[in-house]
Amino acid sequence: MPDLSHFDPVDLPHASRLVNHGPTVLVTSAHGGRANVMAAAWSMPVEFTPPRIAVVIDKRTWTRELVLASGAFGLCVPGAALVDLTHAVGSCSGRAVDKIARHGIATRPGPVLGVPVIEAGCAAWLECRLIREPHTEDAYDTCFGEVVAAAADRRIFAGGHWTFRDDNAALQTIHHLGGGHFVRAGGTLRAAPL
Repeated sequence: MPDLSHFDPVDLPHASRLVNHGPTVLVTSAHGGRANVMAAAWSMPVEFTPPRIAVVIDKRTWTRELVLASGAFGLCVPGAALVDLTHAVGSCSGRAVDKIARHGIATRPGPVLGVPVIEAGCAAWLECRLIREPHTEDAYDTCFGEVVAAAADRRIFAGGHWTFRDDNAALQTIHHLGGGHFVRAGGTLRAAPL
């Protein structure tokens, strides 16, 4: 069992920073004794207080069905070490196979809503309450959520900021380029006043 003691709670005013650089995320969901995970390339913060995010979850997916039924979802931010798993869970439907069991993904319930969250191999996670948008739920793939809890691995995110270094490359976020290709975040630049 991997050591997961590196995760610290993230103050909610900093929660948007966990996804503001556009990483590929793993969307987790559960309802009625079934759980699922899928990959999503499009997520972003949309408000700071309270922290709210948007994520694209196709209307036809098993994940979307579970999210609508439960009213909650998790966004887990996989590190580069999970690139193969991320591609795998994004390439098949949870209706056909229990992806969590098939891939031996360890989850734990989030502290507020009990949504499954993934820590092993992930840099961070956000537990989200679905913001119901009845006029858009049938028309659009975008879902909105209010972040109710968040945590990050202090080896890569601490004090409200990401730190990408050579010694944390396995935790550096991945960004989908299409066709099974990803790029890994790396190196941090700090802007100087002009």
